[in-house]
Amino acid sequence: MSASVKSLLSILTAPGPHRVLRGNLGIAGQPGLVFTPEQGLNLPAVVFGHGWLSGAGNYAKLLEHLASWGFVAAAPDTERGPIPSHLNLATDLLTTLDICTRVRLGEGEISVHPDKLALAGHGMGAGAAVIAATQHEVAAIAALYPAYTSPAAESLAPGLATPALILAGGQDIDATVSNAIPLAAAWSGPAILRSVDSASHNGIVRGRRALSALGAAKFEPKTERTTRGLLVGYLMYQLQGDKKYKAFADPEQIIPHTQLIDPNATEEPEPPSKMELLQAVRTLRK
Repeated sequence: MSASVKSLLSILTAPGPHRVLRGNLGIAGQPGLVFTPEQGLNLPAVVFGHGWLSGAGNYAKLLEHLASWGFVAAAPDTERGPIPSHLNLATDLLTTLDICTRVRLGEGEISVHPDKLALAGHGMGAGAAVIAATQHEVAAIAALYPAYTSPAAESLAPGLATPALILAGGQDIDATVSNAIPLAAAWSGPAILRSVDSASHNGIVRGRRALSALGAAKFEPKTERTTRGLLVGYLMYQLQGDKKYKAFADPEQIIPHTQLIDPNATEEPEPPSKMELLQAVRTLRK
């Protein structure tokens, strides 16, 4: 591990140099949030899909952080119920991507470069981002603590040559809540699978969520800090081509607070059965 990578990660976990503006995608007909730097033309953009039983607002700080580093960061705020449609969320990600690239944001002083686009997401939103990527070419994909979706993201991954960053929780990478290993194993393009030390799959979600009543889904500040640093570093290289951050896209680079995982050397977890999924929904409704 080089000292420069450790130093860069520390820098990237702090807010970037740009003043951030917040907007409402509803003005353009799509419920959701958008964060942008105060000004800039031909900026890179990241469209983000939320996890199960959460919404765009639960990731506002993460989106704001991306914007502070020069990215337009947007997230649709749909499919928030206990039985969401992953296909519909993917469609909303594509609609949001279209808004970012075709509409001048802010007071007309902000635009997005059509070749500097990324799809990202957390949990089921990561799977929705993969689904969306099969219908729209992007420069990078970031699957943060991905969960199983329908259609299965791992069944689509062999058709994607797009570079991907896949993060998993060190606590539950082998659990049925995570499909990070099979997703990375199936990926056709260059993919990096890292586990974040002591992290759980829901650790980056801020604010109240339905699962909190069950004693789950507690916010983990350290997990969020590490995640946003890894995400910004990866996207700075993949979307901006900034060689300073090349280490974050290096599948062999050791980075603090993470472990590199070889998906082909790890036993894949069994996906949850329909009975297990049904039981989870019934428990939630009690």
